[in-house]
Amino acid sequence: MSATVTESLLEKTKDFTLEETLAFLADEYPGKVIFSTSFGQEDQVITDFIFKNDLAITVFTLDTGRLFQETYDVFHRTLKKYKKQIEVYFPEAAAVENLLQTKGPNSFYDSVENRKECCFIRKVVPLRKALSGNAVWITGLRAEQSENRHDLNLFEYDGGFEIIKFNPLLKWSLEEVENHLKEFNVPQNALHKEGFVSIGCAPCTRAIFPGEDIRAGRWWWESSHKECGLHGAKKD
Repeated sequence: MSATVTESLLEKTKDFTLEETLAFLADEYPGKVIFSTSFGQEDQVITDFIFKNDLAITVFTLDTGRLFQETYDVFHRTLKKYKKQIEVYFPEAAAVENLLQTKGPNSFYDSVENRKECCFIRKVVPLRKALSGNAVWITGLRAEQSENRHDLNLFEYDGGFEIIKFNPLLKWSLEEVENHLKEFNVPQNALHKEGFVSIGCAPCTRAIFPGEDIRAGRWWWESSHKECGLHGAKKD
């Protein structure tokens, strides 16, 4: 069933622009289309499309409690520019308290398992809460961000979260993203000018060096797939 739905959406929107596809989804699934932003460059492009076209799409963010101040700064500037609401989801306080009391504040450096546990508490659980009851989840994923994102489709069914996922910038290049941000004067995270490409939690993100992979700055001490569980669910 899920494959049929995604194939149908691909067919119905094949000749649509990005704006037209977003508007179509908002009409097709009223009150049940949601966009997750971490205020990175890709997400700011999509936020710009949603807000300036006044689309009925809920925009939300996950505040993990370990974000950069620069991320909060671009969050604030985005609110001031568009005068639109962005919903915020936090991790459960008891789970965070227990993690810090039993393993300390930096347990994620000790093992991949510990890092994924922290990501699960701070990101995956709040995301489940945000996505609950919705039909379409819009993301800022791009194929060139990492090898394990090359086989993604514009529309796909995320079996882990049981929701249709729409990746509107999948085929965009970083240059196209940057050009849009510049042309429309969209707020950006100041860290992008300091070599940060993919920006997550402060303890787990660093700038990348020339020639490094885009995701090299995320969990740089690991030799893993560089995912946190938000986009790693198996597709049905």
